[in-house]
Amino acid sequence: MPDRDKGPRKVTSFDVARVAGVSRAAVSRAFTPDASVSPKTREKVYQAAKELGYRVNYLARSLTNKRSDLVGVVAAGLDNPFRTLQIEHLARVLLARNFRPILLPTSQEADTSTVIGQLLHYAVSGVIVTSDAPPTTICEQCAAEGVPIVLINKGNDIPFVDRIISDDRMAGHLAATHLIEIGVRKPAVMAAPVISYTARRRSEAFIARCKQLGAEPRFLQIRINDYRSGYDAAGELAASGIDGLFCANDFMACGVLDRIMLGRSRDDVPPISVIGHDDIPQASWTAYELTTIRQPCDIQAEQTVDLLMSRIAEPDLAARVEFTPVTLIRRRTA
Repeated sequence: MPDRDKGPRKVTSFDVARVAGVSRAAVSRAFTPDASVSPKTREKVYQAAKELGYRVNYLARSLTNKRSDLVGVVAAGLDNPFRTLQIEHLARVLLARNFRPILLPTSQEADTSTVIGQLLHYAVSGVIVTSDAPPTTICEQCAAEGVPIVLINKGNDIPFVDRIISDDRMAGHLAATHLIEIGVRKPAVMAAPVISYTARRRSEAFIARCKQLGAEPRFLQIRINDYRSGYDAAGELAASGIDGLFCANDFMACGVLDRIMLGRSRDDVPPISVIGHDDIPQASWTAYELTTIRQPCDIQAEQTVDLLMSRIAEPDLAARVEFTPVTLIRRRTA
């Protein structure tokens, strides 16, 4: 009489092999991307697996292979809509390439040793570190373990670590040129350059281009490139005489626009043209209609995973840098 407390027996690869009439090795190859197996055998295995309700245990496989198909995505600033969009595109591309993303949130204040431990315990095949996450210790430890790494929008130049960087210099150039062309006479850029490599590069390029065009831009430094910092800093615009503003990201620009709208209801904020960066979904909302610099997450994700896969295949390649193109998206605010 069966033991009801034990429940149904778990289906194994041996069961699939028996029903399909193939070897267990053939079952393994059938569920391994790019493995050598005939279409007929693969179909027999898939059919048997479907009939039996078999699912591959990828974590168990990683114990055997010493490396899983997991890819760690280390990210901070998850309140920023751009980060959500970026991670979504990375996840889609990783899944399409037969990897499985594992998100590891962190912050500037986080204990990076905890993140490193999680990555290494899962025997990840690679690591992607996004712009606001602290990378140095993570990169050094993972590199020591032979784990391939790609950084997105980071300035750190680390041996055998690849980088994808948005074309921030072109972004600053485009923003400055557009503001001057529409008649702005007192331009400014708002950013937190101390903690952000991309904000620093965008600001420098904006200032340089403004000077080329005969304008003397102001630099409005804030602590964090977020909504609240933009909102608070915009309170000083009324007395500044600034008539054109480039914000280091759209998240901040939305805060600026909301404060400007509040000020206009009180008649204490003059007209000001605003340009953001990233082209988050909210930028096109009727409440904002924000002119911005688009940083295409879909292209960036493909570039990132391409570099990661080639690094996995050839770990000793010299460190590489690729740039993601940007474009100006014109809307109501400038």
